Amino acid sequence: MQKDEALRLFRDPDLIPSEKQTLLSNIAAQAADLNMPCYAVGGFVRDLLLGKPVNDLDIVVEGDAIQLGKKLVERFGGKLTPHFPFHTAIWRLPSTFNLQPSTLDLISARKETYEKPGALPTVTPSTIEDDLRRRDFTINAMALRLDGEGLGETLDPLKGQTDLGQGMIRALHPKSFVDDPTRIFRAIRYEGRYSFQIDSSTLEQINPEALKVLHSLSGERLRHELDLIFDEDQAENMMLRAASLGVLGAIHPKMPEFNRDYADFLEMDARLDVQADRRTMGYMLWFMDLPEDEVILLANRLDFTNELMLAVWAAAQLKRGLPHLTDMKPSEWTYALEKLPLLSIYAVYLVTRENGLLRYLSVWRHVRARTTGDDLKKRGLIPGPRFGEILLRLRSAWLDGEVNNESEEKDLLAKLL
Repeated sequence: MQKDEALRLFRDPDLIPSEKQTLLSNIAAQAADLNMPCYAVGGFVRDLLLGKPVNDLDIVVEGDAIQLGKKLVERFGGKLTPHFPFHTAIWRLPSTFNLQPSTLDLISARKETYEKPGALPTVTPSTIEDDLRRRDFTINAMALRLDGEGLGETLDPLKGQTDLGQGMIRALHPKSFVDDPTRIFRAIRYEGRYSFQIDSSTLEQINPEALKVLHSLSGERLRHELDLIFDEDQAENMMLRAASLGVLGAIHPKMPEFNRDYADFLEMDARLDVQADRRTMGYMLWFMDLPEDEVILLANRLDFTNELMLAVWAAAQLKRGLPHLTDMKPSEWTYALEKLPLLSIYAVYLVTRENGLLRYLSVWRHVRARTTGDDLKKRGLIPGPRFGEILLRLRSAWLDGEVNNESEEKDLLAKLL
């Protein structure tokens, strides 16, 4: 990419909003004051060249990124979280910047070595070219100079722009996936997101050796990669691709394929007032048809949080037990469902289209008796279990159509007293 073309793209507000352009210029100016050549790298350059809006703001300096971060906090505010073993820092931007994402990675140009397959790297400071060569794929191994007279210069030592033009995902090293098997997930995401192809030699690297290392990764690291897949528009195709490459089976032999029939349900309807969570929905749809013991087995393998475990388990249990609810009264539906997570109920509704679930989500869960505990006290009742029994009976009457107005409720209450 020629310098003039790079500057034109960099200054395009449709690709990089003016607020982000200003932020990058300010960072580059502070780096220049410290005599640190400053570059945008990785996804920034990749998406810029593709003519897509830039979200990743990964900044690499030839120098001490933590020192740069401290200077930026001193000058602009915010909070710095340094990671000394990796010579990196995360700058949480001041709220006055009003930018998303609200954090920015500052990275010292470095070399990496891996003590053993799958381990986190050992880092030593180095040059920008060494930093590009330690990355995952050629399309992420480009840098754009941000400071001084070099502004707009593009570094592309590994022909990333050529592969970008050909729509090719190519790993940088023969043992890339053995060193870091999470790169397999990234290859799958890029392939699906951009409608690219994984290069044949790179596909051959997704082999038993790499999958064995992937199997050894912690559940937390694996779940993070799967979370990122569920964030993608093409999550369904990515999950199917992961299955076809043996990735899911490497995580655990019981790991099922994602059901293609459920793919459209990742998009949720906000009108039902159910808090949307695409990742949780993804796991519920993925594991919904499994028996209880396999749900728990896989949830433990992926180190689910208690909240996520409950949501996925509840969806699977509800779908399996749904036939027992079919002929029940609205009150029975309501009391059977109201202790379950709303998103779990919604997920099962999407898959089954059971009208009772929709009625619960949209109407029944909001129904309450007009009489309150204070009203019962005024009538001389002493607080106790009887309170709950009366209020529950009144609510059931509303749900089941026994009462339809306050007058009818008062008549029923008189009978109960």
